[in-house]
Amino acid sequence: MEGNGGTIDVDRDTHQQDEEDDSVSDLLRDRFMLSTISIAEAEAKKEDMEISEPVMACIADLAFKYTEQLAKDLELFAQHAGRKSVNMEDVILSAHKNEHLAASLRSFSTNLKSKEPQSERKRKKASRKEDTATTSIVNIPDN
Repeated sequence: MEGNGGTIDVDRDTHQQDEEDDSVSDLLRDRFMLSTISIAEAEAKKEDMEISEPVMACIADLAFKYTEQLAKDLELFAQHAGRKSVNMEDVILSAHKNEHLAASLRSFSTNLKSKEPQSERKRKKASRKEDTATTSIVNIPDN
């Protein structure tokens, strides 16, 4: 009987964790959608337009679903490259179907790199050279 009680406790803890995760996801989704609606309202006001509430809700939902898919794509790009984290190249790759967006992202990335402290850039370049040197030293004989 004691084993069954332990199983019930584990199931209860897992269920509680799932509920907390869902609660956090719901909160993030709601905040994202409110922000989207706020942006849409501000843009409509600039253009002296009115947007109905159902259209506003549709825009917010569409933006959220797009962002969810983008996050999944970025994660897959990083995994495919053998990395655990997403980098700027993954973001640029995600925009490959929209050349204007891809160009803007490349420009943004270049600007970020130019603002990076010089010592950090040198260190990164040095480590890449070391990686290249290490891989070029290894010789695998053909048998």
